[in-house]
Amino acid sequence: MDTVEQLLNVVDVEATCWDGEPPRGAVSEIIEIGLTVVDLRAGERVARHRVLVRPARSFVSDFCTELTGLTQAEVDTGIGFAEACRLLAAEHQAGARPWASWGDYDRHQFSRQCQATGTIYPFGKRHNNVKTAFTQAHQLRKRPGMAQALHITGLPLEGRHHRGEDDAWNIAALVLALANQDAWPGTTAA
Repeated sequence: MDTVEQLLNVVDVEATCWDGEPPRGAVSEIIEIGLTVVDLRAGERVARHRVLVRPARSFVSDFCTELTGLTQAEVDTGIGFAEACRLLAAEHQAGARPWASWGDYDRHQFSRQCQATGTIYPFGKRHNNVKTAFTQAHQLRKRPGMAQALHITGLPLEGRHHRGEDDAWNIAALVLALANQDAWPGTTAA
């Protein structure tokens, strides 16, 4: 397996959201970054991280709290977005290490927020869309949600759905299931 990157960052973000349109002047901002480190050679999840991010131009709505369990008081204890990006780069080698997410939402949210705030994008160019890889590996016509993909694979949903730390952990389990099927991009038979 010499052609396989050993470590992969699996990332899932939660962002401020509303039931309908955002209030005047508010924008969707990242409030939680979940990151699970996967050792593809060993076939295991080796680290689990959570970064709370304090929103600057929005707030956590009741709808958002109901969906994610995150409250305004909780995210107020977080760090700023620029600091979170520096943390990803410095402590999690986000710029050097390949990364993956369920779909493209997380990648696009980081891009939009970095551009809007003048923050340096923390990730490198090697991103894998786990949803696409899963859909292709299972020859599905419709792309499933993460919880449905776990069900299809026979894996449990661990923790709370729509919580960045827990979703990253669960997505990492799907990455490992794909790798075990030799269906993860870049994996080769041992």
